[in-house]
Amino acid sequence: MPYIPHDAAETAAMLEAIGAQQLADLFDEIPESLQNETVALPEGCSEASLRRLLEGRAAEQGPLRCFAGAGVYAQHIPSIVWEIARRGEFYSAYTPYQAEASQGTLQLLYEFQSFMNRLTAMAVSNASLYDGATALAEACLMALRLRPQAREILVPEGLWPHWRAVLESLLPLQGIRLHTLPQDPQTGQLLLPEEGLSHAAALIIPQINRYGLLEEVDTLARWAEARGLLRIAVVNPLALALLKAPGDWGEEGADIAVGEGQPLGVPLSAGGPYFGFLTCKRDTVRQLPGRLVAKTVDAEGKVAYCLTLQAREQHIRRAGATSNICTNQGLLVTAATIHLATLGAAGLRAAAARSHQQAQRLRALLQDIPGVVLPYSGAVFNEFVVRLPCPAAGLRDALLDQDILAGVPLVELEPGANPHDLLVATTELSEDEDLAAYATALARLLGEI
Repeated sequence: MPYIPHDAAETAAMLEAIGAQQLADLFDEIPESLQNETVALPEGCSEASLRRLLEGRAAEQGPLRCFAGAGVYAQHIPSIVWEIARRGEFYSAYTPYQAEASQGTLQLLYEFQSFMNRLTAMAVSNASLYDGATALAEACLMALRLRPQAREILVPEGLWPHWRAVLESLLPLQGIRLHTLPQDPQTGQLLLPEEGLSHAAALIIPQINRYGLLEEVDTLARWAEARGLLRIAVVNPLALALLKAPGDWGEEGADIAVGEGQPLGVPLSAGGPYFGFLTCKRDTVRQLPGRLVAKTVDAEGKVAYCLTLQAREQHIRRAGATSNICTNQGLLVTAATIHLATLGAAGLRAAAARSHQQAQRLRALLQDIPGVVLPYSGAVFNEFVVRLPCPAAGLRDALLDQDILAGVPLVELEPGANPHDLLVATTELSEDEDLAAYATALARLLGEI
């Protein structure tokens, strides 16, 4: 039944008060060609019947061994994370416009910013963006505001293809060109041109790239520094527990660092929602998009939190806004902040080290299977490419029948990729028995070809 609180008499009285004859009159500005009749939905079932149906479906499936990644990962999330994130104070709280009524939310966002500054070794963090790809697009726009005479961004071929697709959707409409830099076919790492490009504002440096490989970030950062280019780092936040932080790259560090925050307490969820983060140097803060939470004191000298340097178009800057982003991913940032606070520095490092260790073990197991080769020789964090003697998509589907999600065929990310290449990822949830089961099942299937 519909949840409409007004009976027919109340509805008629309200229509009369506004001079309308019927409810349909409220929508008369919509052309008839766009209006549809009410969709006929099937009758629903009871909660008990639905529970029985879902339990039966779940019983038909065994535990899935997941080795897929490509930017989102099946990390361990302590149970306390979403127990706290789902509390009413966080779960249903609205935008913290009214600082005096939103001190808890603002304090949490401030702590999130502090965590991201520590991870990236950067001075300033915003309160999050929609996801990693849109954070990168905003970073590119930020770079163009800092270098207004430039109209080009240097984009490595090794950037995630779906991230590049977002750049291609947003930037050319503003007259910004994307110049692609190739990857070395042997090592999979970025190849730099002999000379810098005179119209470029920034170099994007992905750490890790789409092949799971670590780039020579110091070399890339120094190359950009020598040519007056801004450095935009694209990083995995979990990997930063082990790898050099963007703020320490080269001689001067990255100017802007962005990434996808999903590995920090956000579950796999059919593509989202996730959240992006963006950090930068202090002298670029006035070009920072999105929200920034600051810590101050009130008239009584007590600690207080507030939104500051508000650059959104709804606020005083109007047409001079740095971004039209109207929100941040507050609930997911809440989970990430609780996740980081729960793990602490040692726990985060342990999760990263375990993810890397299991990738090294699985890489060695798969390399020993006849017909399987590693096409790239570079170092990896928790993800790597294997080249199979047959199309990767078919083999992935065959292993899925054995409750093993073997990875992501690169051709599904980039149509021009080698169809035999499979991107494989591990996390701290990948047990030794899972690695052995994967290697055994893959060897058996390849032996039957």
